[in-house]
Amino acid sequence: MARSQQSFNKREKEKKRRKKNQEKFERRMQRKQDKAESGPKSLEEMFSYVDENGNLTDTPPDPAKKKKIKAEDIVLGIPPKEEREEDLVHQGTVKFFNHDKGYGFITDAETQESIFVHINNASYPLEERDKVTFEVEMGPKGPSAVNVVLVEG
Repeated sequence: MARSQQSFNKREKEKKRRKKNQEKFERRMQRKQDKAESGPKSLEEMFSYVDENGNLTDTPPDPAKKKKIKAEDIVLGIPPKEEREEDLVHQGTVKFFNHDKGYGFITDAETQESIFVHINNASYPLEERDKVTFEVEMGPKGPSAVNVVLVEG
């Protein structure tokens, strides 16, 4: 007597494949039915409008609330930097300075921000807790103190 060519494992895999295909077909038919029940939307229902505050709404905007904007008032790119003479020179305290490596950090008196300082940007040798005035420039790794001058007193 000849044995069947299909093993139990093959029959189980075939059952799972048929069941998966049947579930996929049922989901597709359910989506078609849901789409048919909701009906096609009219063109007006598909429109969205932006109100004066920039929010999406389904009602058209009121022309009375429309704001007039001059083309000259629109700034493209980076806005021009304001000149601030009083903000150029900062005061602070040397928080840390390593004489062997020639760098340290100054704490800004106003912002309490820690700013890098190199010995080449200082007019005198710096010590910790020295009061100094300095200007800030953006270095390759962040703000850096330049024109560092020791304050007497």
